[in-house]
Amino acid sequence: MDYLSKKNQKILSLIFEDPIRSDVLWKDIESLLIALGAEISQGRGSRVRIYLNKTRAVFHRPHPKKETDKGALKSMRRFLTEAGVKL
Repeated sequence: MDYLSKKNQKILSLIFEDPIRSDVLWKDIESLLIALGAEISQGRGSRVRIYLNKTRAVFHRPHPKKETDKGALKSMRRFLTEAGVKL
């Protein structure tokens, strides 16, 4: 992933870190997805539709907190893996 900035490389490593973290900011994840070439569109309410490498997913933006919870981070990890993104 040489084309990613150092910050995005760091976010990617945080997503795949064990044990699963609870302090990764959603805005950082969105920034990483954009850098990876994902299409992100707003759904109803806090839903966010993501399309990356022919793989689709729907996530909920966290609120009122800014951090992504462990369940969503685990789902993001699975989505990235299915989309062919490796650490």
